[in-house]
Amino acid sequence: ASGTLANGQTVILQTDGTVTGVSSTAVPQGFGSATEFESDTASEMSTAYDSTNGKVVIAYKDGGNSNYGTAIVGTVSGTSISFGTPVVFASTTVKYSSATFDSTNGKVVIAYEDDDASDHGKAVVGTVSGTSISFGSAVTFESAAVSYVGSTFDSTNGKVVIVYQDDANSEYGTAIVGTVSGTSISFGSPTVYESAEALENVATFDSTNGKVVVVYRDSGNSNYGTAVVGTVSGTSISFGTPVVFNSANSPSLSATFDSTNGKVVIAYRDYGSSQYGKAIVGTVSGTSISFGSEVQFNPGITNQNSLTFDSTNGKIVLAYRDYGNTDQVNAGTAIVGTVSGTSISFGSATVFNGASQTTDISAIYDSTNGKVVIAYREQDGNTGQAIVFNSTSSSNLTSSNFLGFSNAAYTDGQTATIQIAGAVDDAQSGLTTAS
Repeated sequence: ASGTLANGQTVILQTDGTVTGVSSTAVPQGFGSATEFESDTASEMSTAYDSTNGKVVIAYKDGGNSNYGTAIVGTVSGTSISFGTPVVFASTTVKYSSATFDSTNGKVVIAYEDDDASDHGKAVVGTVSGTSISFGSAVTFESAAVSYVGSTFDSTNGKVVIVYQDDANSEYGTAIVGTVSGTSISFGSPTVYESAEALENVATFDSTNGKVVVVYRDSGNSNYGTAVVGTVSGTSISFGTPVVFNSANSPSLSATFDSTNGKVVIAYRDYGSSQYGKAIVGTVSGTSISFGSEVQFNPGITNQNSLTFDSTNGKIVLAYRDYGNTDQVNAGTAIVGTVSGTSISFGSATVFNGASQTTDISAIYDSTNGKVVIAYREQDGNTGQAIVFNSTSSSNLTSSNFLGFSNAAYTDGQTATIQIAGAVDDAQSGLTTAS
């Protein structure tokens, strides 16, 4: 044995006659050139991927056009991205825009706070055609002031879920279920998931368990990082008990779902640890979620975290603003993470924008082209930029070196018995039929 082997682990034969476990390593392949999609102040970016049309959609606040809500369609080709013409989705000052894609109906849904309508919560349905996008009429989901709006799509039930802080109800964390029909969306009744001020609400969908996971800072509990599991039924949603994942102030929240491993991953800025960048893996069971140990991905002040999942390579990609980079302060940075069990490990960080301060970061995965797109504001010029990131997974497994399964646990240098083709291995669990 070369290295340690677990009982039942997949094993390859090496050229020197030793055996070792099958493993894979995240290999960043770098970035293409940044593309400007907005020449004036673009802020509060939110991205969605339209898998029906194979397009990236960026929603943002256009500072050069009265802070109107604006969206633009991007087309990835290789390591480049090109854009159509920006389209206004709300001729009003918008805040907290959050975009998601309804794969059941093939529509983009953007939720936002309408600053010119007493901060009411609204949503609009977008239809991508070629390199453009058109919108139906805005629909109010909360006839009162809202803030910290987030959204996700429940593909099991075919519903959009919007989460927000309900300012008219003691700033409680609240969720509402939306149903898209044509170019419009209708809503059920709102449900409170946190009876306290909920900040930075974000949501992701666990497709393995068919659950929505909401992540937020609980102002009623010292701004601790908290998560809660939601179950959609018809046009309603119910919640389990909130669970603290970090007992400290935890801003710059982002969440995504790793469908390869069936895990939720959360990134945050940990005020309990010098404001360093941390990530943690969550496992949903029923109406609850449990967490492994937190992992530090950046030993410096970290902000603007944005997670997405690369389903082609089975990797987490995290884009963030690295204030701790002494050479390039506030540099836009990306790092690749690998989930294993209830933990996550990270490769080396790569700077994608170091010449100018980077903010308003939003990352999304283009599954058609197998690329991550990162939208951001280049703060020195206040321009909206997007860049394509390519990551691959390098494995030691080839078409000819697979040997079999380790018959027991072995340490480096021990003689190992390997069960080859025709043997029965009894050390497996969690297998899925036909995979």
